[in-house]
Amino acid sequence: MRAMTMAVCRRAVVADVDALYELIQGYALQGIMLPRTREMLLDQLEHFIVAEADGQLIGCGSLTQLGTELVEIRSLGISPTHKGKGIGTMLVDELLDMARERRLTRVMALTYEERFFIKNGFHVVEKDIFPEKVWKDCINCSKRHACDEIAVLRILN
Repeated sequence: MRAMTMAVCRRAVVADVDALYELIQGYALQGIMLPRTREMLLDQLEHFIVAEADGQLIGCGSLTQLGTELVEIRSLGISPTHKGKGIGTMLVDELLDMARERRLTRVMALTYEERFFIKNGFHVVEKDIFPEKVWKDCINCSKRHACDEIAVLRILN
């Protein structure tokens, strides 16, 4: 059995779309991530970071700008066999760097894994402080009247 090489994060490329789709679809089928079509992924590709090990895509995450200072971490997922190895934190760090590059100061996420985000410097907040999110996405969500996700926020320096 060969040891896994170190995971690296990088910007997503077109060749990643099928693997991105499969990873996100796995979470979407569990009802814990919004599904994305391959076309949506291609359209949003410049906003995606992927984690890779041994030539395999093992994680992903993206940023979506919601306002002049606010950005959302979306589609953050790790392949089941690679959870608990720090890859999620690597991805979040890369996404925070991307937000800083874009001079965005507020980074939010809606999550079921609030402990993970708290460990990464976020704090739990009320969802209604993000009207940009509510009007852009939540209005079309099937869970909009009974949303069970937890909002988290991190302010960047």
